[in-house]
Amino acid sequence: MKTDCCCQRKTKHRTPEEQKKLLNRLCRIEGQVRGLQEMLKSDAYCPDILIQVSAVGAALNSFSKELLASHIRTCVADGIRQGDDEVIDELVTTLQKLMK
Repeated sequence: MKTDCCCQRKTKHRTPEEQKKLLNRLCRIEGQVRGLQEMLKSDAYCPDILIQVSAVGAALNSFSKELLASHIRTCVADGIRQGDDEVIDELVTTLQKLMK
């Protein structure tokens, strides 16, 4: 049985829609980071910059949550169905790293 799971080859085939959605999010985040650079160059007030830094952090967290949910629904679920308990260990390790 062929799987699109990232756990087999350490790659992940995403649908064009999924890839576009994730890339759009990253492009928006990239724009926010460029905005931070401009704020710093223009001597913006520290609290204003900090609020924008917080917004970038929240956007990255949202991106991570979406990617993690997709990983669990596909890679982890497929691995469990195939009897691959290593995917659970990998998920736990990933979650520990995300929660630092």
